[in-house]
Amino acid sequence: MTSELAEKYARDERQPEREPEVRITGLMVQYYHVCKRELWFMSRGIDIDRETTNIQRGTHIDETSYQNERHSFMINNRIQLDVLGSGDIMEVKASSRLEEPARMQLLFYLWFLQEIYGIEKDGILAYPTERKRETITLNSSTIEKVESTITGILKVVDLDTPPELEKKAYCDSCLYQDICWM
Repeated sequence: MTSELAEKYARDERQPEREPEVRITGLMVQYYHVCKRELWFMSRGIDIDRETTNIQRGTHIDETSYQNERHSFMINNRIQLDVLGSGDIMEVKASSRLEEPARMQLLFYLWFLQEIYGIEKDGILAYPTERKRETITLNSSTIEKVESTITGILKVVDLDTPPELEKKAYCDSCLYQDICWM
């Protein structure tokens, strides 16, 4: 049942002497679904200012919410998972404004665990400030979406120049806006 993409990933992940060409992270999955230009910039090491108010707020919410219910684990120095006592994987976000990118990020983590390590888990997407939680389950449809996302990320990262500029509702609050719109 493991896909060709998962087979490649598994080979690259389990053979430390063979680094994968692109080490996809949950943040890359999120960026892919928010803005492909943002993903392209990030893949080139052009990072945002992590000291901005919005980033600090999100970090604070992530670090202080559910702290007695979850434990963090790092896999291969690039994928950090929060695991609840129930065994479910949790992703905490400050706002549901970008719900689909957050859902895809959590689905990527679930896919990674299942397809690469054979560990089947469900996920919880939580928005503590909104008192909202959603159960996320990996199935054939969501596996297809994750694998399509991975393929799309590889295409974007492989581009010589950033993808075409596309005005979106959240461009005004994006920390890459100065680069995009110059």
